[in-house]
Amino acid sequence: MTKILIVEDEETIRRVLKSILLDENKKFEIDEAKDGLEAKQLIDKNEYDLVICDIKMPKMDGEELLCLIMKEKPLLPFIMISGHGTIEIAVDCIKKGAFDYISKPPDLGRLLSAVRNALDKKNLISENQKLFSQNKILKKKVSKKYEMIGNSKKLKEIKEMIEKIALTDARVLITGQNGTGKELVAHSIHEKSDRAAMPIVEVNCAAIPSELIESELFGHMKGSFTGAVKDKQGKFELANKGTLFLDEIGDMSLSAQAKVLRALQEGKVCRVGSDSEISVDVRVLAATNKNLKEEIKEGRFREDLYHRLSVIELKVPALKDRIEDIPILIEHFLGVIAEEYGSKVKKFDKEAIDILKTFEWTGNIRELRNVVERLIILGGDPIIKEDVINFC
Repeated sequence: MTKILIVEDEETIRRVLKSILLDENKKFEIDEAKDGLEAKQLIDKNEYDLVICDIKMPKMDGEELLCLIMKEKPLLPFIMISGHGTIEIAVDCIKKGAFDYISKPPDLGRLLSAVRNALDKKNLISENQKLFSQNKILKKKVSKKYEMIGNSKKLKEIKEMIEKIALTDARVLITGQNGTGKELVAHSIHEKSDRAAMPIVEVNCAAIPSELIESELFGHMKGSFTGAVKDKQGKFELANKGTLFLDEIGDMSLSAQAKVLRALQEGKVCRVGSDSEISVDVRVLAATNKNLKEEIKEGRFREDLYHRLSVIELKVPALKDRIEDIPILIEHFLGVIAEEYGSKVKKFDKEAIDILKTFEWTGNIRELRNVVERLIILGGDPIIKEDVINFC
């Protein structure tokens, strides 16, 4: 229900304005106030979508009311009306926050047009605020998903490096074993960068067949190969002004490597099947679990691309090198998994944690999460040493 407040000291005019508005829309809910003081009390108690306000009134005039309300509810639209209007008064009201100004007696069409426009703007602002709130909630969820958990010295060193390099556009090569959290490092760099408002686009180079990787990265034109039924943007284009994260870069084909190198050198890409170049502004982060220097010796990775990608190299420590983080990680995973399952958060016995600290953790943090999930499902509450022995 749209709520409108009419503030006017003359009852006859209030009645006419109310009649005009109800003829426009029977569903309008309309309140009346005979002066600014009464209007202020009503506005404090109610949520109005629009105020139509006279300027010259006893006790508190319209301009004083406008100034007071704009401090408290700056998004509430005011349409000011006056029989003593001048251009100066109109301009002054607009400067103080009024949506519109109309002279008395008000032209019917002009008044209704102002009312529609004011309500449309109010609705648009409300929708934008909802979207903004939803985006903030979503971003918080995304940030939580990629949160780096732990207080170990090695993890602190990584976090300090991220703080130093995030605000630059330097390309970063993130290395480390499988499951150490290379993706988390990439997201942390992006979120702390000047590009955070734009997307981070991820490409798992190991998961895409070599014959399709170029299309995935650079896009393609309709008919350029079997199955290309329409034009498609590549990941470089989609990441424009943002960040491109090339995961498992060591598994990229040599032909694709050559084109990535050219894109980095020139800031341009060319879709498969096209001769036209497209300029892109992309920060590239890459990750690999391979020793790229060894791959270069074996002829499987281009040395010039390696040097382009590794302006900064970050090595993510293995879990066995940050054992002191295991209790914190376990506590974190207990909460996350319980939320996913909609179940009670279980506890870990200290002896159970001590046993887990002795594991090799070849799968690193990813393996630890899987073990915690398995123990939540199969173990008791609290999860004890025997549960770890029996189920791990």
